[in-house]
Amino acid sequence: MRLRRGAWDRFRHDRLGLTALCVLLLIAAVSAAAPWIAADLLHSDPDLFVRGQSGRIATLQPPGPIYPLGTDALGRDVLTRLLFAGRVSLLIGFGVAVVALALGAPLGLLGAYFGGRVDDAINAAIQVVLNVPLLFVLIVLSIFLTPNPVQLAVIFGFFFWPSTARQVRGVALSVRRRDYVEAARTLGASHRRILVRHVAPNVVSIMLVVAGIDMASAILAESSLSFLGFGVPVPLPSWGNMLGLSQDLFRTAPWLVYPPGLMIFVTVLCIFLVTDGLRDALDPTSY
Repeated sequence: MRLRRGAWDRFRHDRLGLTALCVLLLIAAVSAAAPWIAADLLHSDPDLFVRGQSGRIATLQPPGPIYPLGTDALGRDVLTRLLFAGRVSLLIGFGVAVVALALGAPLGLLGAYFGGRVDDAINAAIQVVLNVPLLFVLIVLSIFLTPNPVQLAVIFGFFFWPSTARQVRGVALSVRRRDYVEAARTLGASHRRILVRHVAPNVVSIMLVVAGIDMASAILAESSLSFLGFGVPVPLPSWGNMLGLSQDLFRTAPWLVYPPGLMIFVTVLCIFLVTDGLRDALDPTSY
């Protein structure tokens, strides 16, 4: 409890990290409230083709009082789709971080603590997964199924956990040789107690940093794959496929390109700043 209180005190004095956290929470809150904002404030739908005063579908309308961010080539409100796209992109990023941590952190801890054959088996699994080409797998999977955001998060998480395991293992290797760990082992503490009470708390900071990197990397990877046509399937919006669908309209309709690109940039930047601040705040050597 004292460590967590001290970590919060240190983090709240990091103005850059705290500002990034507020911006990230604002993006998450607005994305979560997208259905309410679209229905009650914007009176629009992400898949609805809006019509102008003449009754024709208002395609490629520039930003204005009626459509704050304009409309796309099919006459859909860009702002509404941007809000709903945030739900998808953030869900994938958060899901990947959870899956990668759930798989990578325990395996990294176990490999570092027990060593020997356990460590060799985990390292072998890491090497196998790292040598599987992610893009090729996703192209093959796209032939047989149309992955939804949850499935994409699981697939990305499966390919991201090796880096998490390696980072956690590296820190845990140094922690397990410290005097208080040897003292606990000498006093007869169980392996589970040593791992949970003495080793894991000292690798929490690297876990958070790696989770933030995984989340940001997943958002960028989803954007890249959706840009290539192998990510989130249309008409479900994501920041990546919004960019992909507007790549041919960069000169004629730039309002279709800048909003999703800016959201990807700001979100990823905020995630990196928050994780960097948390790493410093949770570092036990700084107390």
